[in-house]
Amino acid sequence: MRLLIVGAGGVGSAAVRIAARRDFFEACVVADYSLDRARAAVMDARFTAVQLDASSAAAVHQLCVAHRITHVLNAVDPRFVMPIFEGAFAAGAHYLDMAMSLSKPHPERPYSQTGVKLGDEQFAAAGRWEAADRLALVGIGVEPGLSDVFARYAADELFAQVHEIGVRDGANLVVEGYDFAPSFSIWTTIEECLNPPVIWERERGWYTTAPFSEPEVFDFPAGIGPVECVNVEHEEVLLIPRWVSAERVTFKYGLGDEFIDVLKTLHKLGLDSTRPVRAGGVEVAPRDVVAACLPDPAGLGDRMHGKTCAGTLVTGIGKDGSPRRTYLYHVMDNAWSMREYGSQAVVWQTAINPVVALELLAAGTWSGRGVLGPEALPPKPFLELLTAYGSPWGIREEQ
Repeated sequence: MRLLIVGAGGVGSAAVRIAARRDFFEACVVADYSLDRARAAVMDARFTAVQLDASSAAAVHQLCVAHRITHVLNAVDPRFVMPIFEGAFAAGAHYLDMAMSLSKPHPERPYSQTGVKLGDEQFAAAGRWEAADRLALVGIGVEPGLSDVFARYAADELFAQVHEIGVRDGANLVVEGYDFAPSFSIWTTIEECLNPPVIWERERGWYTTAPFSEPEVFDFPAGIGPVECVNVEHEEVLLIPRWVSAERVTFKYGLGDEFIDVLKTLHKLGLDSTRPVRAGGVEVAPRDVVAACLPDPAGLGDRMHGKTCAGTLVTGIGKDGSPRRTYLYHVMDNAWSMREYGSQAVVWQTAINPVVALELLAAGTWSGRGVLGPEALPPKPFLELLTAYGSPWGIREEQ
């Protein structure tokens, strides 16, 4: 296996640190728009740093061919999904990402009907990938990714009938010295939090609702405690129903009142826009300005304290015929990830999952062709290897 990791930011550099401790690959190219950042991520002689414009499918193609790349891991934000996806295909490489192609709200009824859904552009190309005997494994981060694996595992191993699958994400992370410092890419956070959230129901299919709708308080494990969670647009809702039988699928994120107020203010002022505006003789997208004004999430680890939890709440009928309500989860303590890997908790928890998937693909334990989500593949080998990496997961029965 010869890897290309596109993006040497928080998640990409964490993926390099995790992969460096494993021996399933022959070589790995680390590519970033900033050559200095790519060089800083390199760990040993198996890794090579290069400069790459990820917005160019042709550049991705040429880089893959030059380095005989077999698998491309996309570790940049979702606006670059399609050029990397297409560049990998043109080069005959397999492809993995942690966020899917962008959505576009319905032009007339954005808060009731879907427009272009997350991943629609990629799924439209599924036939080409299948015919070429190539795999595009999409949404294989933590959420989406591990949360989808949990959904498939619950359906296979724990439940006779699944009624609802609800991904629930919460944390008690704090960052010293900052009034507002998101622990993940603010560009991606704005995109998923201000877009109309998608819900899936068997009788209705996919439909949308208003941002931050249906608030509920969920009690997270490992001392995190109760956190109010709200509907947010996320890939799991677009992926899970394709391969797991359920009556309803949702995604809710524990944002907190302050975070929601900031996002609403950015939207009210138009600062969430990706359309360039002219200011001081230059054209710049307001969202890029917001991102530039905030600290790089990859560099917050030393100031960050607390834990983050990603998990999947499944309700239905258990194997014994009794009602069951089970939360499958993964908790990451920032103190541990910083001590062991030098990466803050949120990016490390995201990065470990595609590395586990790559190792399963290298061993032939996972295989497939076309455009597939994580829940299309056997969950037990993934969860076993995740534990072997020193990052166990848990199950909690709910009342």
